[in-house]
Amino acid sequence: MKQELNPLEAFKKAVEIAGSQSALARLCGVGQPAVWKWLQSAKRLPAEYVLQVEAATGVSRHLLRPDIYPREIDLALPSSAIGEPHLECGPAISARALARHGNNNDFLPGKGAA
Repeated sequence: MKQELNPLEAFKKAVEIAGSQSALARLCGVGQPAVWKWLQSAKRLPAEYVLQVEAATGVSRHLLRPDIYPREIDLALPSSAIGEPHLECGPAISARALARHGNNNDFLPGKGAA
C-alpha cells in the first residue's frame, strides 16, 4: 500500500510538477522567494493558494492542507438500503401530537409509536 505524502512532501511534489519554484510562484501570483520561504521554513502552503496549486499541479488539496481540507467521508447509503424502511427508528412524533393523543397508537394507523 502506497504511503500518503505529508503536507510538506505534497508541496514539494507540486513544485516539481510545476517545473520550478518560479513557475509555481507565477501560478500563485507571488514571487519565487515566497515559495522558497514556504519550503525552507517547513510551513504549510498558505490557505489562499491551495486551490490554485491543486488546479495547476493536480496535487490534492487534501494532501496540501489536510487541516482545512480533510478527506470527505462517504456517508451515502448502500444501494441495498435505498427504499427500505429504517427499522431501528419509529416515526417522528411532535411533542404537541404526543401531548394531544398521549401514548396511544390511534393517530398513527398501522405504525407503532416512537
